[in-house]
Amino acid sequence: MAPLILSLALPSDTGRVLSIESHTVQGYVGNKAAVFPLQLLGYDVDPINSVQLEDHAGYPTFKGQVLNGQQLWDIIDGLQANQLLYYTHLLTGYIGSVSFLNTVLEVVSKLRSINPELTYVCDPVMGDEGKFYVPQELVSVYREKVVPVASMLTPNQFEAELLTGSRIQSEGDGREACNFLHAAGPSKIVITGISIDGKLLLIGSHKKEKGQPPKQFKIVIPKIPAYFTGTGDLMTALLLGWSNKYPDNFDKAAELAVSSLQALLERTVNEYKSAGHDPQSTNLEIRLIQSQDDIRSPQVKFKAEIYS
Repeated sequence: MAPLILSLALPSDTGRVLSIESHTVQGYVGNKAAVFPLQLLGYDVDPINSVQLEDHAGYPTFKGQVLNGQQLWDIIDGLQANQLLYYTHLLTGYIGSVSFLNTVLEVVSKLRSINPELTYVCDPVMGDEGKFYVPQELVSVYREKVVPVASMLTPNQFEAELLTGSRIQSEGDGREACNFLHAAGPSKIVITGISIDGKLLLIGSHKKEKGQPPKQFKIVIPKIPAYFTGTGDLMTALLLGWSNKYPDNFDKAAELAVSSLQALLERTVNEYKSAGHDPQSTNLEIRLIQSQDDIRSPQVKFKAEIYS
């Protein structure tokens, strides 16, 4: 008798997510920002921590451990040995080395050999506003190897420019960047935080069928005068959660994700102000636990505008 695949013994109504991201003991970035919201939305989530630090890089010092590619594969190997390697989704965020990213590619292949319908949601964390967070050698690996196997891609403006080799200076540029990335592989793309003419935009694109033009939309996002950590990790997790619930209505999923995130950020700023702290003086830790209702049942205040 074949061993029981425990992750299939009790089927999930939503999905089972393997999340490979960073981990901090204090604060909410990486898996700390992604796992809890997905659980609130009804997903079983198994985190693998690519790094374990006492806090994030926004603090004066940070210490901890970094997982290497072989250690990641040992975990995958152990899960497979115990018939536990069935997932509906893979989520990846910050990855700090080429060798680890190449192992992630092996993980994608392994998971799809078990579940060919696996959805791979990739936040290609490389940098922001012209500044790199990772070694620049990762750019070509993302562009040539990761993008072609991703199901959904959530780069920010700088990362989308790195992946396409083109500047994004208009909404048209953003839409063309999505088309370029669709041609490479992913059917769903969200470019987050595009700054154009003083406005902050999200541009999303869903290519449902080959040979057909994608459905594209934008959401105008009000700027909040503060700097937060973990928002990209949280946004990608929310997009995974809501897009799986509304697989054919990507603009609605994005509306829910944006509305949820903005409510959380507003609460964060207001609570820091109430405590007598100037929100613009330093990075703010997001108020994740206090925003559970906004994650489970967001009020849609930010609507998508569909491009014709």
